[in-house]
Amino acid sequence: MIGRSVVHDTFTIERSYLATPSRVFAAFASPEAKSIWGDIGNLEEAEGEAAIAEFDFRVGGRDRWGFKMHGTTYRVDVRYYDIVQDQRIVYAYEMYANDARTSVSVATIEFAKNGDGTALAWTEQGVYLDGIEEPGLRREGTQIMVDNLTGYLNGRAPR
Repeated sequence: MIGRSVVHDTFTIERSYLATPSRVFAAFASPEAKSIWGDIGNLEEAEGEAAIAEFDFRVGGRDRWGFKMHGTTYRVDVRYYDIVQDQRIVYAYEMYANDARTSVSVATIEFAKNGDGTALAWTEQGVYLDGIEEPGLRREGTQIMVDNLTGYLNGRAPR
């Protein structure tokens, strides 16, 4: 039997973009855009339940997607709780590895006009369950996505 444990972690990642808040916000609201900058690389297509994809960007809406990495199938299930056009997005999500819940998180993404561009602050508060996932890996994956967003907004492919 797996030992039961809980680890809490909070991180904030801040970036500035040479794009308007509406353009940065739109990158989160579009499934096509999000699939480009949200790709952290080295992922395989998931099968079964994890292969079901859904994108419903609205308060009360749900996103679901999955992927395989290093032989493990991951599934993400998102529920949007607050969306203010060009200002903020608040959502909660569960992550699973081979059908075992690894974490439950709340993410707040804030967009603020900053000169000719946008200041973005992505804050995530996570509860990591039973030692299946290391909080530092989540922070690292989120940093990759935020950096990919920079490339996407500048017309470059993600790394």
